[in-house]
Order: sequence, then C-alpha cells, then structure tokens
Amino acid sequence: MSTPRLFLVRHGETEWSLSGKHTGRTDIPLTANGEKRVRATGKALVGPDRLIVPRKLVHIYVSPRKRAQRTFELINLGISGDLPWKAHGEGAEKGLECGAKIQVTEDVREWDYGDYEGITSPEIRKIRAQQGIQGTWDIWRDGCPGGESPEQVTERLDRLISEIREKWHKPAIGQPKEKDVQGDVLIVAHGHILRALAMRWAGKSLQDGPAFLLEAGGVGTLSYEHHKLDEPAILLGGSFMVDLDDK
Repeated sequence: MSTPRLFLVRHGETEWSLSGKHTGRTDIPLTANGEKRVRATGKALVGPDRLIVPRKLVHIYVSPRKRAQRTFELINLGISGDLPWKAHGEGAEKGLECGAKIQVTEDVREWDYGDYEGITSPEIRKIRAQQGIQGTWDIWRDGCPGGESPEQVTERLDRLISEIREKWHKPAIGQPKEKDVQGDVLIVAHGHILRALAMRWAGKSLQDGPAFLLEAGGVGTLSYEHHKLDEPAILLGGSFMVDLDDK
C-alpha cells in the first residue's frame, strides 16, 4: 500500500547560518559553498530511483525568502512553466521534470525573531542577563520579544499540517502501489520552522524542546505508520525508490 511522505528541505548555507546569527526576515543569499552543497544533495536524493521521486510529488511549498527559493532552484527539480519568483541566480540546472505546483507561502517562513534578528544565542543570553531576565533563553519555551511566540508558531504550523493531510495526503494514503498515486509533498524553508513542524507533526509541543536537528541544506522526511493518517510518524530512514518489473 502507498504511504505519502512530507519532505523537509532546509535552505543551504548562508553567511549568517555559518556565524550562528538568527535569520528570519533578513533576506540574504546562499554562500558559494551552500549552493555547491545543495546541488550535490539534489543529485544524490532527487530522481526516479532516489529518495525524492519527482513524479510522485503532488505539491511544493516554498518560503518567501530568496535563500529558500534559490535552494529550490538548485535541487534538481524542474517544473512546467515559470517559477513563481524571478530566479535568484545563474547556473541552476533544468532539473528533472516534476508536475507538482509550487506555492510560495508565509506559513513556512522562518520563525520571526523580532528583537533577536541578526544576533547569536550567546548574545541573546547576554542581553537578557543585562535586562535582568532570569534563567537561560530557550526559543521553544520563550519565543522572541517583538517576534513570534511558540503559541503563534504552533498555530500557523498546525494550520499547514491540517492542509497537507486533508488536501494532499488523505486522497493518496492506503492506495495500492500499482496505481502510482501522487501524494508526496515537499517544503523548502528554514531551520527553526522545519524543526518545529516536525515536532508538531509528531504531536509534540514546542516546549518539549529541540528534539530534532536539520543541517543547512539537509533533508528530513515525515510520514505515517501503518498507512494511517491518524498515525503520523518521523521516517528515520527512507530507502531509495525502485520500480520492480511485473512477473
């Protein structure tokens, strides 16, 4: 039976991700090394016999930030028609044909860091100590002053998860594999918001803590256990796709 998947792709390396600066609203490009690594990831993981099979994708969500959009341009996927944004650089390969529609949505933008935009966690802790705020700062518990709280992030992610399950996964789950149902979904976004999404997918509150890591340019996979929509699961390891000849 077919079980649809949700692929999480974090944008490639930027100068701020290298230095540990929190990057929400600020629109900065990928580094040259970041672009190179994203291309390599796309060639390794995207293809008819790879983890992400283009013909099985039914929908793609991309953040409004150019670092995420540039990452999509480089991951070896091609779509019919024009991108819903002006290309952010040269050298993007045409990619493997994919019929999924791309949707740019604020629902997958990065956590709004508010007053903590552009500074590192050690700097944040120092600022809070100077302000007389007791204890260590934990974004999953405390959120960001002038930005988003864990409750606000949870609200927008839960809305997105509900849409993915009802609109894209419900029609595909449990269908016979021989029907070749399209049901996989791809999100290209950011580190904190994708880690938070994985926690909410698994039914964990954000206050449960940063249980998941996702490197710059990395790919994660969410799915379901027992081919059931009400049993969401983290797919720790997914095998590459192989089409078996009928005997």
